[in-house]
Amino acid sequence: MEDPVVSEMEVERPNMLVVTGPQGSDNHLFAKLFNLHPEVYGWNMDKYWVGHHTEPFSDYWWDTSKIKDFGWTLHSDFYTTSISCPFVKNKELQIPKYEEFITEVEKYCNVVIAIIGRDRTILEYEQTRVRKAHTAPVALEQFKYLYTLSPYFLSMELAFLYKEDYLRSVGMDLGFPVVDDPDIISEALSDESNKKYIHEVNEQPLDLEIYKACDES
Repeated sequence: MEDPVVSEMEVERPNMLVVTGPQGSDNHLFAKLFNLHPEVYGWNMDKYWVGHHTEPFSDYWWDTSKIKDFGWTLHSDFYTTSISCPFVKNKELQIPKYEEFITEVEKYCNVVIAIIGRDRTILEYEQTRVRKAHTAPVALEQFKYLYTLSPYFLSMELAFLYKEDYLRSVGMDLGFPVVDDPDIISEALSDESNKKYIHEVNEQPLDLEIYKACDES
């Protein structure tokens, strides 16, 4: 059963949630999670991962002059767009035009920014493996502008750990509708991509201190 969580304030203008993060921080996952709610106009993916060129606002990120022609009042009261930093366009890394895009969209929508976090070591491993370069420092430099807009921070790890309880809290904090169905959310979170980077370790020196503390307690 879906229980939309929305702001108590009457929606006077559409609302857009801009979701961004470093490459590999799981922009696709959060785009999918926010788009699960029927009131949200966002990125419908027919697979776990698809290229960013299929994101419904992809062309507007590239050419912000087109934003005025979107027809904001025709689609929904709630929109979400997702973009990684950097992203790939024309086979080259590109920096999102955050300030241009947000400034233009704010003419038609209330805009909320959400920045995704993921374990920094895993980010470095994934970016180096897939992108052949560690690009997280590039993203952190670009986010300095977003920090001035009081962004909300999302956590990939918290999403997998707390699932619908975490998303319900995020929805209330953002005033944005989220699906509140454990089965739907569990299906969306069925592939925990951190697992391939995590391996058991042998006994560590601190383990002995923990055993000792447990015995003494």
